[in-house]
Amino acid sequence: MRRRTLLSLASATAMGGALAACGSAVTGEDPDSGGEAGSGVVRVGHLPSALFSPLYVADSMGYFEEEGITIELTPLKSGQDGIPMLSNNQLDVMVAGFSAGMFNALEQGLAFKIVGSMGISPGDPENSPTALEVRQDLLDDGTVSSVADLKGRTIGVAGGPGATGGYLLAAMLEEGGLTLNDVEISNLATPDQEPAITNGSIDAATPSAPFSTAMEEAGVASPIAVPAEGTTGTGVIYSETFVAADLAQSFFTALAKGAQELSEDGVQTDEVYQILADTLGQEIDVLKASPMYTYLPDLAPQPDQLEAMQAAWIAAEQITYTEPLDVAGIVDASFAESTSA
Repeated sequence: MRRRTLLSLASATAMGGALAACGSAVTGEDPDSGGEAGSGVVRVGHLPSALFSPLYVADSMGYFEEEGITIELTPLKSGQDGIPMLSNNQLDVMVAGFSAGMFNALEQGLAFKIVGSMGISPGDPENSPTALEVRQDLLDDGTVSSVADLKGRTIGVAGGPGATGGYLLAAMLEEGGLTLNDVEISNLATPDQEPAITNGSIDAATPSAPFSTAMEEAGVASPIAVPAEGTTGTGVIYSETFVAADLAQSFFTALAKGAQELSEDGVQTDEVYQILADTLGQEIDVLKASPMYTYLPDLAPQPDQLEAMQAAWIAAEQITYTEPLDVAGIVDASFAESTSA
């Protein structure tokens, strides 16, 4: 399985630096400075990434402004960092990855609602934004020829087994009849995964593009699996207060308009690529060469995926409870339904 390899290693490295340094370019006021729901200001926590393109496109194309909304963007290191901020009314919205910690917080009584989806895997083995990359020497000598052969081996995952990447890994391991319990997981930031693959300290990794493409171009790894079509581990979360706010539907409507500007096949217009380049501080050529997720036009939440990730994390003992939460109680699809009506 080979995917398109248009990126240079230097470009991918530059992108990693841009992601780490782009905070001030996409940050509004500090969340403690007090945008309040209903005031026209909506405080949005996000992970600066092309994965959340609908947010940046909607902002740049003026869709929030059309709804009378000014958004304050606050970058987060992880979706888990934003959970207490939502619960403490420091954020109105979070656009980020889901985690085992999110489910633990819900079980412990923290209140918020999952109202929408974000990037959804296209399932294309030749053009997937996330892949299970295996060390090239293990593939070349036949030690690993299928996902099942990864049993007992060490796999690098950004955030570890309880992060979004852990769920995506679980979804790919399922192809070989494996679970997260069948492998050793090393918590490695995405830019650190290629060096670890190269020096042999890990056997495989789950990088996103362009880091996955860079590994392939360097000849140190090749993809053995990608998440199935429809797999997603990210979405839109509203604070309990914001769910009932006057601006809640207006915000979601504008966000969905941003999603509708994105191509279904993941190849975007020059205008969209320019928006992402300007917002995230990335090179347009890097963005164009990087496989992208797809987005539902109404950004409808995906309860089946939430159930699957909760089950995967319970089995891997990343969740502190054993009886699954009722997903219906933590999802509010009304905003997406009103958008598509």
